[in-house]
Amino acid sequence: MNRSKLAGRKVVELNVGGQLYTTTMGTLMKHPGSKFPEILSRSARHHRDAQGRFFIDRPGTYFGLLLDYLRTGQVPREYIPEVYHEAKFYQIHLLVKALEDTPQIFGEQVARMQFLMGVPNYRENLAVLLHLARAEGVAMRSSKVMVCVVRTEEEDAKCVEPLHILEAQKTPVVKFGPWKVGPAMEDFVYCLEKDIRAQGYWVSSHRSVNKGSYKHFWVFSFTWW
Repeated sequence: MNRSKLAGRKVVELNVGGQLYTTTMGTLMKHPGSKFPEILSRSARHHRDAQGRFFIDRPGTYFGLLLDYLRTGQVPREYIPEVYHEAKFYQIHLLVKALEDTPQIFGEQVARMQFLMGVPNYRENLAVLLHLARAEGVAMRSSKVMVCVVRTEEEDAKCVEPLHILEAQKTPVVKFGPWKVGPAMEDFVYCLEKDIRAQGYWVSSHRSVNKGSYKHFWVFSFTWW
C-alpha cells in the first residue's frame, strides 16, 4: 500500500471546543481548499490539548454534522444556519454552496440580504434606532421610537414637515430611505423588526397613522422588563 493511502487511513483525534471527535486524515482532507490542512499542519504544543489531540477553538456542537458530510456527502438537514456558519469557517466550499441552496440559507443570506442592500445606510440607521430606544428606556419599562420609511424622493419630500414637527416635539425618530430599487414599505418594516429581534430585543411595530404623510411613519415599541 502506497504512502498516500496509508496517510489517508491515519486516525486523527480532535478536540473541538471541548468536544472530542475521532476520524481519519483522509476524511478531513477530502475536499481540496478546506482549512483542515492548515489546522493539522500545526505542530506547536499550544495547538494540541494535554492528551496530544489537535485542538480547534471553535464550537464543537455541530462539528459532527460536518464530519458526517465529509464521510458520506450527505448535506445536513438540521441546524442548517449553524452548520452553514461553521462550514464557511472551515472553508468546505462544496458544503457551503449546497447549504446556500437550502430554503433557510437562500431566504436569509441571498434573498433578504439582497432585498436590503438597496436601502442606503441600513445598518448605520439600525444602530441609531437601537441607541435611541435604549436612551428612551432608561428607568422605564418600555420605550418608543418613530421610524420614517420612504421609498421615493417624492415621499421623502412629503415627510419633511412631519419630521420637523417631531423634532420640535423632541420625539426620537429615524428615517430610512429613499431607495431606488428594493423592498416595499411593509416588507422593509418586517425586515427591520426581524433584525432588531435577532439582537435580543423585545420589539413590536405598528403604523402611526394610515393617511397623508404620516402613513410613512411607524412606531417601534421596545419592552425592557
